[in-house]
Amino acid sequence: MVDEIVTCMASNNDMSDIQRIQTEHRVKLAEFWGVKAGARVLEIGCGQGDTTAVLAHFVKENGFVHGVDIGSRAYGAPITLGESADYIMRSALGKQVKMEFEIDILASEVEFPINSFDYIVLSHCSWYLESHEALLSILKKIRKWGKQLCFAEWDTNINTIEQYPHVLAVLIQAQYESFKQTSEANVRTLFTPSDIRKLASEAGWKIENEDSIYSPKLQDGEWEVGQVLSEFETELNHLNDMPEKLASLIKSEVSILKDHIQKQEMKPLSTFTFTAR
Repeated sequence: MVDEIVTCMASNNDMSDIQRIQTEHRVKLAEFWGVKAGARVLEIGCGQGDTTAVLAHFVKENGFVHGVDIGSRAYGAPITLGESADYIMRSALGKQVKMEFEIDILASEVEFPINSFDYIVLSHCSWYLESHEALLSILKKIRKWGKQLCFAEWDTNINTIEQYPHVLAVLIQAQYESFKQTSEANVRTLFTPSDIRKLASEAGWKIENEDSIYSPKLQDGEWEVGQVLSEFETELNHLNDMPEKLASLIKSEVSILKDHIQKQEMKPLSTFTFTAR
């Protein structure tokens, strides 16, 4: 199954090993969500289609996956969102996939008929949002569009010391991102599982099943740590309104991060996931 999906991804040409690991993780999510053949799915925050392709495989030829993302087709590297979407839609999965970009799900003109989807999916996309209020508004708006919400985001509750660098890197980014008005960072707002449960409940969703899924081969923890170590000085130098004491604290946290990765193996965080109606 995984190899079949990976061949439909643009990154299969140069990064097949990375893509295979990412796809294996998303297969676990789709299995937990119980995505059925023939289903209609709305995926919000589809990005380059890592989850989109997996969902398309699960819904089969009689199903349909509509992926939307607020990012532009030119966003992303080394493969842009647009390039990745075009590749998927030309692949064997393309007949059951539609991917659109620069779609603000909260815009008044973005609407779908009541219960037009069997599943509405938000997979590893909530930390890109600008605020807790934005996620709450999205969860409220989409309720009438579909029967089941399928949600996944990194689980900030660490189970092993090897996961500590990932969560520390995320916390460091979230601190300086809170001073920005606009951003294209991976971590713009940090949501814990408790935050997400609360927001889902406030929006009127009732969580039926939840889990924490661990995929130890995922490279995301290493990517986030690398991002912090390569860019934190630039970030701090550009934030003139940050208190000096907080800037010093972040530098100390980076020092802790550096010390830790020299002594311990690094592993990614688990993924908090749930289904709700």
